[in-house]
Amino acid sequence: MAFEFKINRLGHQGDGIADGPVYAPRTLPGEVVSGVLTGTQLSDVKIVSPSDSRVSPPCRHYKACGGCQLQHASDEFVADWKVGLVRSALESHGLEPEFRPLLTSPARSRRRATLAVKRTKKGAMSGFYGRASGVITPIPDCQLLQPGVIAGIPVAEALATQGASRKAALAVTLTQSREGLDVSVAGGKPLTGPLLQTLAQVAQAHHVARLAWDGDVIAMAAPPTQMFGATKVVPPPGGFLQATDAGEAALVAAVCEIAKGATCVADLFAGCGTFSLPLARGAEVLAVEGDGDMVRALDQGWRGATGLKHVTSVARDLFRRPLLVDELQKFDTVVLDPPRAGAAAQVAELARANVARIAYVSCNPVTFARDAKTLTDAGYELGWVQVVDQFRWSVHTELVASFARSNAKK
Repeated sequence: MAFEFKINRLGHQGDGIADGPVYAPRTLPGEVVSGVLTGTQLSDVKIVSPSDSRVSPPCRHYKACGGCQLQHASDEFVADWKVGLVRSALESHGLEPEFRPLLTSPARSRRRATLAVKRTKKGAMSGFYGRASGVITPIPDCQLLQPGVIAGIPVAEALATQGASRKAALAVTLTQSREGLDVSVAGGKPLTGPLLQTLAQVAQAHHVARLAWDGDVIAMAAPPTQMFGATKVVPPPGGFLQATDAGEAALVAAVCEIAKGATCVADLFAGCGTFSLPLARGAEVLAVEGDGDMVRALDQGWRGATGLKHVTSVARDLFRRPLLVDELQKFDTVVLDPPRAGAAAQVAELARANVARIAYVSCNPVTFARDAKTLTDAGYELGWVQVVDQFRWSVHTELVASFARSNAKK
């Protein structure tokens, strides 16, 4: 039996929410919808009265694929909704900063994707999992990914044909590098001599720059480089990388604006040097990252560059061992780019320190707002927030925020 509901708002996962609450995927506020109600979930959703913000999804895979949640909404609606998520999170802590206009990465700009790839009787199939299911949806016309990443689908399937069991799917990460595809596979068969030789032949036949199998590099035609500013870096297999060139450029520009004129910067949760290396054009940098492989990649990139000031790269778990007040006092600017959990321990030390400026990069509005409250309670001023939408058509939201302490030692 079908029931009708009016959608009041969108939740953080992008589902429409009606009174009850009732959750209806791919709906928009103000719409009247009908569907089959199971518990709090509405399925077989039909739009009775559409919103003015509803648009035709640009991707033919949208109904089956779970990679995007918001292709049915206009760009203007998504921009307002994502800025609103950040604004609401901050307002819940009494914070009302200036918001700059949202910056959105273009379609077909994702330079990295992790595909689910399953061996079949006839070969292999690959794609993204459907919404809340284990069903793989092929995505040959995906509107998110760069053409070079789409071109890697046959590589992923060839690897699965040779190296996947029939019981479990591989997770194949395809990353576009300057030298070609950087391919990292997880969940494959244990490597044997014959399998290693076969996989290396697959990589060679498909002109793969590097192939890693459960963390071990087994073939490399050329080191796959990424550019951080003007510096070439070879990230480790599966190492963190911003999703799009445009998104990375927006984040770096905002961080460099905050750090303008700085002479000594601490870049915390530094990854492979996304911010450290561009900042080193004008300042000495301490780059701290918990992953030792990424630290080594950053250091090697810096050592191979010209025109940069000194970058000290340190492997340190900032959740267990945050930089303490006496360590922070030597820096005029701190850059924070923590994972979704935020940086509560490190922020507690910053709250006690006398750092002039902080550039906080976040992928989680809720933990960012929590940390922002800690900093503002300690005397920092939250200046402006730049929201960046590099995960187009998804619910993910990123931002850069500017903090300053007016009485800090410059």
